[in-house]
Amino acid sequence: MALARTLLPVVLSLAVAGVPASLPDAAGRPADAAAVPYDGQPGHETALFGVKATNNAAAQEFTVDGTRLSRVSVWLGSGAATGTVTAQVRRVRTDPGSAIASATLDLASLGGAGAGWVEFPLDAAVTAGAVYYLFLQASTEESGPIAWYGTTRSVPGSLTSWNYDEAYWGGWHAATSRPAFHVNPAGSERCGETEPCYVPASALAARTSGLLANGVTTEAVLPSFAVGASYVDGSNVLRLPSGRWRYLPAGASASAVVAADDPGALAQIEKSRAWLAAGRVPGATDAQRAASQRALLSMRALLKPGGAFAAAWAPAWEYSWPRDGAFAAVAFAATGHDEEAYRILRYDARTQRADGTWEARTLLDGSGPPDARKWQLDANGWVPWATWQWYRAAPAAGRDDRLRELYPMVRRAADYAARSLGPDGLPPASPDYWELDTTTTNIGTAAPLLAGLDAAADLAAGLGMAADAERWGDAARRLSAGIAASFAPLGYQRTVDGKHGRDSAVAFMAPPFNSAPAGLDEALDSTYRALLLPNGGISPGNDPSFSWGSYAWTASTSFFALAWAGTGERAKAGRVLDWVLSKRNGLGELPETVNGAGLPSAVAPLGWTDALVVLTADALQGSALPTPAAARVGQ
Repeated sequence: MALARTLLPVVLSLAVAGVPASLPDAAGRPADAAAVPYDGQPGHETALFGVKATNNAAAQEFTVDGTRLSRVSVWLGSGAATGTVTAQVRRVRTDPGSAIASATLDLASLGGAGAGWVEFPLDAAVTAGAVYYLFLQASTEESGPIAWYGTTRSVPGSLTSWNYDEAYWGGWHAATSRPAFHVNPAGSERCGETEPCYVPASALAARTSGLLANGVTTEAVLPSFAVGASYVDGSNVLRLPSGRWRYLPAGASASAVVAADDPGALAQIEKSRAWLAAGRVPGATDAQRAASQRALLSMRALLKPGGAFAAAWAPAWEYSWPRDGAFAAVAFAATGHDEEAYRILRYDARTQRADGTWEARTLLDGSGPPDARKWQLDANGWVPWATWQWYRAAPAAGRDDRLRELYPMVRRAADYAARSLGPDGLPPASPDYWELDTTTTNIGTAAPLLAGLDAAADLAAGLGMAADAERWGDAARRLSAGIAASFAPLGYQRTVDGKHGRDSAVAFMAPPFNSAPAGLDEALDSTYRALLLPNGGISPGNDPSFSWGSYAWTASTSFFALAWAGTGERAKAGRVLDWVLSKRNGLGELPETVNGAGLPSAVAPLGWTDALVVLTADALQGSALPTPAAARVGQ
């Protein structure tokens, strides 16, 4: 009996949109695998035949004009997470003993419930022009349906398909519908190229899984096309399940699938590896170094030629936030990639508003904000802090001249920050990295401004701008005192009124942002415990007026790893970093969030988390960043 679509709601929701394929073209096949003009039906919009249990199966007639059978593929949808699926090629449809080839795959090894093309490896001699039957049957203890997908549309040139349902048909029944299959799929017929391999439901918790880039254009790798794929080491060239490569050629606006060892792809790989070798890949362990390498390459892919740093590569994230860019600039500078760091800071200088503040985010061409989202004052701390970190890491030759180019930006930012402080030494209420308003001052703004004022004062002193240095140093002392009086007694909770719970921004009071004040160690510990979720990660906060649900944020979790690395709590930092690294997806990318089931979700990679992981790995390797407050303390 044919399955109605409504019987597979879970599977249908996983039917990832591949490029609609035309009928297979035999051109370019090896001679012994060539097929007649019709050998498969790629249309797969309908769950046609249930193939689960001994009383259900399906078959499709086919012929080949070659002499060897190497593999077959079918579009399978499964609501069951465990069990097996067997494909056979039979001479006689009704006779299992006539099978010339058989392969059984385990659903759990495919990733559980899901949908997509499944390839069965086979090896058998065949006779050109003879009719064979591709037979499919599944077995599971679960109640979820398992179906062979296909089309009810007319398929010219196709042979008969068959449905076996003992209860409904009393046995085999010829059907006019045609299931999706390929015999000896080659080239673009291989899954993972124009259409996805079998995609587990778990993979679709994320919107993106990786990045392709050519220095100008960036393209997301969708989760449906990341299954079974891997990056060629040291690059953003993707090795597909078929063995071929996908990459963004120089000057291209869309990716191309090429043969492995394609000269253009090889040139891009060598360029990426040379870029990595020109800097450092930090980490105290192999896992940390692997994650750092991938993070650096992903940050490079998110950086546009004009200096805009995209938060991630999906529509809601394809903007440049000053906050994200500041962390990326510091990570680039700390690992020896001076040009990339300075490019981001110059972009900040170009996009700074006349009053010294920044929009919450800008379009990647720098032309302005994409909407009326309220600006956030913490940028006035993050950008000067990043400028100071860049300067400390930059090659000595010419860095003072390059700093002078950025100095007007730093002056406007620091002056605005200093003027914003009230009689209590604190800045006004402002949206912070949550991008939500608070009615009173929040630690997510106050702590970055302190780091930025200290950084600006030290930069000014280094350039001989004594008046600026004194003015900003005084503002930093007032702000430090205000934080000590208002936030410290509350354990650095989210707001000074104590009504908005704990906040992972407590970590901004630690190095490499600020010198850790007395009592911060307990505040870090208690906040971490308060925000720890069952999945092992951290919520940004526990404000009773706003819920983050069961989602852990990898950036917020990484705040604690970096803070503990900076305060000498290496074991704590290592444990937290290990958790973050354990949530990398199959391509090794770091996601924005981890859902309640412990799966990467939202987007991967997230540039902010990439930068935090690189900086933490660097600190654990013994190369901790300096802290600008040390300059003020030493005055």
